[in-house]
Amino acid sequence: MTNIDPATLFFAAIFTNNILLTNFLGLCPYLSISRNLRSAFGLGAAVVFVMTFTAALNHLMYYQVLIPLKLDHLQYIIFIIIIAAFVQLVEMTVERYFPALYYILGIFLPLITVNCAILGASLFMVIREYTLIQSMAYGAGSGIGWMMAITAVGAIREKIQKSGMVPKGLEGPGITLLITGILSLAFMAFSGMIQIQ
Repeated sequence: MTNIDPATLFFAAIFTNNILLTNFLGLCPYLSISRNLRSAFGLGAAVVFVMTFTAALNHLMYYQVLIPLKLDHLQYIIFIIIIAAFVQLVEMTVERYFPALYYILGIFLPLITVNCAILGASLFMVIREYTLIQSMAYGAGSGIGWMMAITAVGAIREKIQKSGMVPKGLEGPGITLLITGILSLAFMAFSGMIQIQ
């Protein structure tokens, strides 16, 4: 798969193969943090940062260390260690410079470590045999796609909650899943344009 242009891969990861809306990876923080626009955008930005750089670092670790040493069976452990280190860096930065956002995100900021969307992007990168540049483009595109989805849902939920038109039985995860289904259908309109397999 090394013949795919990184720019094509980047836009495909955002729109046609959105990691959240087509693969449904990273739903736990998505459902929990998407209550309002500010917290959704903050978590989305953290995911973009972590996903972009961990995809590149995991690529280097896999192809430069694990494969030559025939330790590729340890990829899951190594990938999670790299992701955890980056999440720790993001958590310390947010706590120091954005304490209000740190308070809003709460437990979900350290839980980015086990966000399956981030690990999934690294595993897709290995399965599809992307180059380093392709891995960074895919990681950045996947992160931006995830951020777009959670930000859109956060804004919609905030607007709907202010209107008071949500039936009692649909408040919380119910309305979020309905909005997610509609967004997934909207993103399916892009599916014929660029396809990554």
